Amino acid sequence: MKKLSFLCFLLFSYCFNGSTVLAQSYKPPVFTDPDRMKKIESVLPTIDKIYKEYAEKNHFPGFTYGVVVDGKLIHTGTAGYTDLSKKTPATTQSLFRIASMSKSFTTMAILQLRDAGKLDLDDRADKYIPEMKNTKLLTADAPAITIRHLLTHAAGFPEDNPWGDRQLADTNAELLQLIKNPIAFSNTPGVAYEYSNLGITLLGYIIQKVSGKTYQQFINDNIFQPLGMTHTKWEYAEVPADKLAHGYRWRDGQWTEEALLHDGAWGAMGGLITSIDDFSKYIALHLAAWPPKNDVDNGPLKRSSIREMHQPWNISGFSPQFKYATGRPCATVSAYCYGLNWLRDCEGREYVGHSGGLPGFGSNWRILPQYGIGVVAFANVTYAPTVPINLQILDTLIVSAQLKPRQLPASDILKQRQQQLTQLLPNWQNAESSGLFAENFFADYSLEALKKEASALFEKAGKIVSVKEIVPENQLRGRYLIEGEKATLWVSFTLTPESSPLIQEYHIGEVKK
Repeated sequence: MKKLSFLCFLLFSYCFNGSTVLAQSYKPPVFTDPDRMKKIESVLPTIDKIYKEYAEKNHFPGFTYGVVVDGKLIHTGTAGYTDLSKKTPATTQSLFRIASMSKSFTTMAILQLRDAGKLDLDDRADKYIPEMKNTKLLTADAPAITIRHLLTHAAGFPEDNPWGDRQLADTNAELLQLIKNPIAFSNTPGVAYEYSNLGITLLGYIIQKVSGKTYQQFINDNIFQPLGMTHTKWEYAEVPADKLAHGYRWRDGQWTEEALLHDGAWGAMGGLITSIDDFSKYIALHLAAWPPKNDVDNGPLKRSSIREMHQPWNISGFSPQFKYATGRPCATVSAYCYGLNWLRDCEGREYVGHSGGLPGFGSNWRILPQYGIGVVAFANVTYAPTVPINLQILDTLIVSAQLKPRQLPASDILKQRQQQLTQLLPNWQNAESSGLFAENFFADYSLEALKKEASALFEKAGKIVSVKEIVPENQLRGRYLIEGEKATLWVSFTLTPESSPLIQEYHIGEVKK
């Protein structure tokens, strides 16, 4: 009788279509909260307060910031001055040197050349820089330095902050002379993470060798112009005086102006000068790469290549004692991508971005791709600590606005297999001839044990009152609930990679109260 009532319930709940459903009926993840934007907007005054108190506490002469949601710059703020002597107010059009935030533009250009078939990431660097052919590596068994090593700070070069910052204006001839001289290595290539401005600088030179243009011109033509970043510059002498942010150092209770550095060969690692308005367009490009989807891909770099840039290629740290600004403990692991930093916390949030610091400047941007949000902040004081504040702002947005990441809709094949599987429970009648299970299934699971387990759980649950929609983990794996009058059961299963995916793994249990 219990089995009959359950089948009746199923027939009432589902309109079952027995036709074959392709696993590739892909639906991208979506935001499900209709009030999401209103909730974000309600937190913006709090964000303004946090940013401005932080800027004052850390002696920022001038400060600008922006919040990007779903590809749009929805909120900005400014404080202080870009030129203290003239009392020039900071604005979202003010042009700040963003230092190492420049690195991902260089790595993006490398991927553009890779996608065009003009280089390979596993090419030896000395293929494009012959001066490296005589480089003496740390050990006899060391592999040759590749473009991929340079992208991920894995070439074995030593940490070169703050020395590298002062090389910004060096010429290509000076860069090549440095390479010709014996280079001191801290590691063998490919075995460890160590931050290297030199490595990214060499990528800039490779861009020139492969494209026939300076890296500055190549990035101008292939990234800035398509994105409409029309005010972004490399050389400070080209910036209108009323837009240029001067840099300062806070020392002995007062600000001292820092000499601005000219652009040069090392600008590929840290030379960019840009505004909040311009840089937000670049953030929008990175956010638009997520989630994977079937929409037209308009570039300037393929979405799949941008997502490749975001992957954690080289582990850089683990912070088991990390705490958010609220004091909430949450361990993190970090890695370097292609010119970007990656951070994952104990709650599963994944952050992507980069900081920047030069004499007179400090900056940072971070996005949370699965949440569709990002922030950017510029300050004109030496090595301004903008990393902690942007992390605090993003955490505040998520917690205060109660934001959730995009939710993946169940694929058609998952929903179909859920219906078919549920019809078999708890008695597994004719399961072996149902055509629902992969060839491994009944070799790995005892049919009698499956019947016994499911029958006992359904007995404990009592009359079934509802079967919930499956919650997908991905296109071919999910979990759903069966609610009874006395208990709630969970069911999970995984499908095979076959053209008509079948159930290869299955589990059932009681939801603990």
